[in-house]
Amino acid sequence: MRQSSVKSFEKWVVLAACIILQSILGGIYAWSSFVQPLTETFGLNRGQCGAIFGLTIAVFTIAMIPAGKFLHRHGPRTTALTGSILFATGHILASYGNGSFISLLFCYGLVVGTGIGFGYVCPLTTCMKWFPENRGLVTGVAVAGFGGGAIILSSVAEYLLYVQNYSVLELFRFTGAMFGSTAFVASFFIKDPPNHKTNAERSDNHDLFPHLLSRTFVLTFLAMFAGTFSGLLIIGNLKPMMLDFGLGEIHATLSISLFAIGNIFGRVIWGQIYDKFGSRGTILMSQTLLFAALLLLNTGESTSLLLATIFIGAGFGSCFVVYASTIVDKFGVKLFASLYPICFLGYGLAAIVGPTTGGWLADSTGSFSSSINLSLATVFLSITLIFLLFADPDEADQTEPDLSKDLAQ
Repeated sequence: MRQSSVKSFEKWVVLAACIILQSILGGIYAWSSFVQPLTETFGLNRGQCGAIFGLTIAVFTIAMIPAGKFLHRHGPRTTALTGSILFATGHILASYGNGSFISLLFCYGLVVGTGIGFGYVCPLTTCMKWFPENRGLVTGVAVAGFGGGAIILSSVAEYLLYVQNYSVLELFRFTGAMFGSTAFVASFFIKDPPNHKTNAERSDNHDLFPHLLSRTFVLTFLAMFAGTFSGLLIIGNLKPMMLDFGLGEIHATLSISLFAIGNIFGRVIWGQIYDKFGSRGTILMSQTLLFAALLLLNTGESTSLLLATIFIGAGFGSCFVVYASTIVDKFGVKLFASLYPICFLGYGLAAIVGPTTGGWLADSTGSFSSSINLSLATVFLSITLIFLLFADPDEADQTEPDLSKDLAQ
C-alpha cells in the first residue's frame, strides 16, 4: 500500500515537471515581443525577424525525429536535460551576437530550435506511460503547457524591457539563464515509471509509401500546413501587427497572452469535439473558426482584434490534437509512430514560410492586411479540399478497424 502511494505521488511530480518544461519551451510563441526592439535597435526588418522565428519552429519539428531515437536509447531525463542545455546555450549565445541576423539565425534558430525539439518529445511520451488510463487527458494538459509558455515569457519580457529597461540582448541572457536553469532542474524529475518496458514493436516501413501518397494522408498534411501556416504567420508577427492596427503597447502585449489562452483551451477542447464529430467534421469546424477569426482580425477594430486573437489561438491549437487523432483513426496505432512525424513536418514547413512571408509582405506593403489575406486564402483552400475530397470517418482508408484492442495494450 505504501509503495502504491509513493508511486501515485511520484507520477504527479513527473507530470508537474513535464508541464514546467513544456511551459518554458513554449515561450517561443512570445517571439513577437522581441521583434520591435530588434527592428528599432539593430535594424532588422520584419521579414528577417519572421525568418528567425520560422527557422526555430522548423528546426524544432525536424529535431523531434532524432530526439525520438535519442529518447528511446537514453531515456527521458537525459533527453530533457540535453534539450534544456541547448535551450539555455542558444539564448545566451544569442545575447552576445550584437543583434546580427546571421548570429540570431544560428544561435536562436538552430540551437534553441534543437533544444525545444529534444525537450518537447519527453513530456508527451513520459506522461502517457505514467497515466496509461488517461493518456488523452494528460497529453492535452502537457501540450497545453507548451501553449501557455507565451503568457509567462511575454509578461516577463514586457516587464524587463519597458520597466527595468533591459536591452533585448540582456533579455535573451536572462531567458537563457533563468528559464534554462529552471528547465534543467525540472528535467531531473522526468523519468519512466519503475519496471517500465519499452515497446519495441515498430511498424514496417516498407509499406509506408502507399500511405504517404493516399488521399487521406495528403489532405491531412495540407490541412496541418494551412492551419499552422496561418497561426504561425500571426503569432510570429503579433505584437507589431497589433501596434500597426493602432493598439497601445499594453494591449499589443496582451494579445500574445490572449493567443496563448486560446491555444491552451483549443488543445484541450478540440480533443473532446473530435470524439463526437470525427476527423472530417472536426477539421472543417476548426478551420472554419480559424477563417472567421482571420476575417474578424482584418476589421482592425480594437475589441475585434483582441477577440480574434483568442479564436485564432484556438484554431491553431486544434492542429496539435486533431491531426494526430486523424492519423490514428485513419491508419491505426501501429502506423502512427511512422506517419505522424511526417505529417508534423507540415508544421515545420509552415514555420519556414508563414512568419517570414508575413513579415516580408508587411515590409513591402507597409501593412499586415496582405499577410492576413494570404492566410485567409490558404485556410479557405484547405476547407474546400477537405469538404470535397476528405473521406468520411467510416470509409476504408483505415488499416486497423478495431483500435480498441491496440489502445488497451
